[in-house]
Amino acid sequence: MKYLIAGLGNIGSEYEGTRHNIGFDILDKLCERAEQKFSTESLGDIAEVKFKGRTLVLLKPSTYMNRSGKAVRYWMQKAKIPRENLLVVVDDLNLDFGKIRIRGKSSDGGHNGLRDIDEVLGDNNYARLRFGIGSNFSKGKQVDFVLGQWSAEEQQELGPLLDKSVEAIKSFCAVGLQQTMNQFNRK
Repeated sequence: MKYLIAGLGNIGSEYEGTRHNIGFDILDKLCERAEQKFSTESLGDIAEVKFKGRTLVLLKPSTYMNRSGKAVRYWMQKAKIPRENLLVVVDDLNLDFGKIRIRGKSSDGGHNGLRDIDEVLGDNNYARLRFGIGSNFSKGKQVDFVLGQWSAEEQQELGPLLDKSVEAIKSFCAVGLQQTMNQFNRK
């Protein structure tokens, strides 16, 4: 069985370590723990990880956040991955820092990457893991906050939160969406 795990972010060194790139960071952690490496392919960086008889195709789109749909559709088709085996990993400023929420279908919540995927795929019927980045910003400073670096306090807590997110991804692939939601959404 194959799964496409698409971690959203923006390419370029100026975006490394920013809140908006948490999707990239979570996939980097998963790849590192599996002792694999990403390679640059069409429309993104790709790695394959084996887990419990499954193949996880990890995608970090190179299309920038607002055009993520093109890369997601391309890799779903190329790797022959059905919609129910797609998981998109994104930042969410509507959730407190470090909280994760997994859903099988929901609105884009104002997230431009999810909005583009919805448009390209034709609906929002796919799983997503939202990683809370909080909303600790002044009025009119949302973009600066989302594209900003983690605070020192957040940096200290990030490691275990990345590990928890990796476990949620593995759970999605091993036991499915419903059990993963039951386990990770209540914590």
